[in-house]
Amino acid sequence: MSLDPYQIKKTLNTPKGEMTYWSLNELNLKGRNILKLPFSIRILLENTLRNFDDFAITKKDIETLLNWVPQGSDKDIPFKPARVLMQDFTGVPAVVDIASLRAEAVRQGKDGQKINPLIPVDLVIDHSVQVDYFGTNYSYKKNVDVEYGRNEERYQLLKWAQKSFDNFSVVPPGMGICHQVNLEYLAQGVITRDGMVFPDTLVGTDSHTPMVNGIGVVGWGVGGIEAEAAILGQPINFIMPEVVGLKLTGSLPLGTTATDMVLTITQLLRSHGVVGKFVEVFGPGLDHLSVPDRATISNMSPEFGCTVTYFPIDQRTLDYMEKTNRSEDQIKLVEEYARENLLWRKDEDQVTYSSVVELDLDSIEPTVAGPKRPQDKILLREFKDKFSEILREAHGREYIPMDKRDVSRWYEEGGSSQPTEDKKDVSDEVEIETKTKGGLKTVAVKLHNEKFNLHDGSIVIAAITSCTNTSNPNVMVGAGLVARKARERGLDVKPWVKTSLAPGSKVVTDYLEKAGVMDDLEALRFHLVGYGCTSCIGNSGPLPRHIAKAVEENDLIVASVLSGNRNFEARVHPQVKMNYLMSPMLVVAYALAGRIDIDLINEPIGYDPNLEPVYLQDIWPSNEEIFGLVNKVLSPNDFAKNYGEIFEGNEQWKNLEAPKDLIYQWNDASTYIKEAPFFESMNIDLAASQDIIEANVLLKLGDSITTDHISPAGSFSEISTAGKYLIERGVPKENFNSYGSRRGNDELMVRGTFANVRIKNQLASKEGGYTTHIPSKEEMSIYDAAQKYKKEETPLIVLAGKEYGSGSSRDWAAKGTSLLGIKAVIAESYERIHRSNLVGMGVLPLMYANGETAGSLGLSGMEKFSIRGIADGLHPGKLLAAESIAADGTKKNFELICKLDSAIEVEYYRNGGILHYVLREFLKKD
Repeated sequence: MSLDPYQIKKTLNTPKGEMTYWSLNELNLKGRNILKLPFSIRILLENTLRNFDDFAITKKDIETLLNWVPQGSDKDIPFKPARVLMQDFTGVPAVVDIASLRAEAVRQGKDGQKINPLIPVDLVIDHSVQVDYFGTNYSYKKNVDVEYGRNEERYQLLKWAQKSFDNFSVVPPGMGICHQVNLEYLAQGVITRDGMVFPDTLVGTDSHTPMVNGIGVVGWGVGGIEAEAAILGQPINFIMPEVVGLKLTGSLPLGTTATDMVLTITQLLRSHGVVGKFVEVFGPGLDHLSVPDRATISNMSPEFGCTVTYFPIDQRTLDYMEKTNRSEDQIKLVEEYARENLLWRKDEDQVTYSSVVELDLDSIEPTVAGPKRPQDKILLREFKDKFSEILREAHGREYIPMDKRDVSRWYEEGGSSQPTEDKKDVSDEVEIETKTKGGLKTVAVKLHNEKFNLHDGSIVIAAITSCTNTSNPNVMVGAGLVARKARERGLDVKPWVKTSLAPGSKVVTDYLEKAGVMDDLEALRFHLVGYGCTSCIGNSGPLPRHIAKAVEENDLIVASVLSGNRNFEARVHPQVKMNYLMSPMLVVAYALAGRIDIDLINEPIGYDPNLEPVYLQDIWPSNEEIFGLVNKVLSPNDFAKNYGEIFEGNEQWKNLEAPKDLIYQWNDASTYIKEAPFFESMNIDLAASQDIIEANVLLKLGDSITTDHISPAGSFSEISTAGKYLIERGVPKENFNSYGSRRGNDELMVRGTFANVRIKNQLASKEGGYTTHIPSKEEMSIYDAAQKYKKEETPLIVLAGKEYGSGSSRDWAAKGTSLLGIKAVIAESYERIHRSNLVGMGVLPLMYANGETAGSLGLSGMEKFSIRGIADGLHPGKLLAAESIAADGTKKNFELICKLDSAIEVEYYRNGGILHYVLREFLKKD
């Protein structure tokens, strides 16, 4: 069998020696017109040519890509990434699954040591640090100490995996955020392996993996389930995408930032419609965007809804590689290979796109987004008016201007809102007085000698966080300069604001210190709290107790401001109902103001000690100041120093003891790590698929249900089902940690599935993780209802609206769904990753046919449902017959579309999931 059916394999003399490569240029010379293909499609084409084996990847797959058409197609294509990126929240369950596969292989008499990653895996521990301490010079150390105390079991598992698995490396806690580490260090642009040279590609178990597209690397987020399959040698199959061209012209105006640009693009692409598509950026505007600027855009691909936002390799790419200390040989290799193999950014006018969206960068204005979706763009000049509109429409409250309120916010303010170190209860020491005028509450808060007033719109969290912006030196140094100028004018952050600085790598604090602005940030209480995602993923930590008490008892609509990419309901903090994304520079400005209801363009941000007004323009640095300082302080030596020791970790990591056994020794008493229940004593023979008969609905949901709504995330209370589980096992509330940190425990995670405090199940009378057990008409927790249905041997389904499963690539959103006994989800549309994850866990994704919806069919969710046609055999897009029977005997018949998108997905579903398929294949071969 020839592995080069098109006779295009050639050799390239590189700085690393002579390498084999599959020549797209040769294909082009043979008349296949590669130049019309988008660059991202060219990389997928090279991937199929190189991995062609006429079994998993066939000539038909290659031809599908060669014949790419702008309208896309319903044909599936395989993809074998060069490597996999993981973070600890999604990585821990993946490690648990692979360790469980190895354990089951041994139980079945096989050599478990053969269960190993087949491609390199980098896991970065970046999601576990929480902002418990802030605003002090000891915040970082104490947060790290608490992090290790909470997560010792998980870290022991990961350290065991690093020693036990081949091709598996771990970046210890406190070293950076996975996407920023990927951009600054792990991504190589071009890879040499086994005598071959080829494009660097990857998938990651985090939806913001596309950030690396900014350096010319094709990569996207997948669920942990898909990533595990890739790790074990399975191709990832997906539908041939459309590729939307984003044409940029002009350059960013003075006073605007890359954050303003990306929030504008988020709304633009969401409006255009790019869900499930590729976006590729071109045009003369690219010449004015650095790789960090580009990466800021690519980072928010999941907020656009697309799979990737790709920037082809060009001179800017090489410049960034040089600045970030990539070797001279590697930079030459990237340029030579990209130019030789038609992957260098040129001849853009010959590329055909499915559609083109244009943006003149000169039109960008200062922008924020919120209060609960990244695409909800608000121009800064309109923010104050928009706040009052949202307050009225979403919360039924009228906005009262500052000069019409009974109590001023400013008088009698002062002091620090840092909780006392002993964490004692202060409820008896807090004085709270509430006044109401026109529906707007004023809450006077007094603790010790501190007194201030809170209102709807008060900012209680201001976080410089997230890889989205902390990877960009311009906005980070800019934030430092805003802090410096504010200090020079005598301004301070308001005492009710919980401030934090959580960069994506240690390089950031190095250059901030060299620039001399770290002192300025710390003077405004933006102290380093950790190197991790923190507020961006819900690890904001608790509000100071007197603030929390005032908010909770008075139902205040308070706000957060953060330099992140996600602001879904209850994500940043469960007590904060308005969350706004913005640049780090604006985060500092709003922390100074302390409130959302201010027009920063025209109103003073505050007053100096002489009562002179200070405006935003007075503390906003010029571009020349920012660029000059960045160029002065940023050097390749910073990257060399920090990444030269990235795998070593601190003393706590070095001293952490980990098991050394080939098979992980599961601890039955552990509340963090449990052997995955999916594979134990699995039958090697495949059972026939069954129709779903007389199922009940566990949840009936509306549009835009995110994986934040579905998957357990953030903190949880002692009265929740998950909290009761831990208390029954002797875990005190203060040691609960977060759902994310306990993702290795299926027993806890299934109890938290669909338990988000903001989820609105139409079968329950209240928000949160509740439903009605239909046979008894009793309202109870979703987990308890699922357990009752399990005893009754009743299959379950979910009814949903549009964009079901949007958001982060959380595998537990699918794993928990499966463990609850849900056999199918019926929705109007899906976001790509979650649909794939459902298939990966053996849950059937279905769509209403003929434009129907639950509403148009008159489905209440209280009916019995049967879905037939599964047992006859499935194929992609098959129409299935559905029947609902109401309590009064009324029947309705309708059709559903089987949303298995490829033949291999059909096999995954028949096997009960991807990993079941992989394990059966291994057991048969070994």
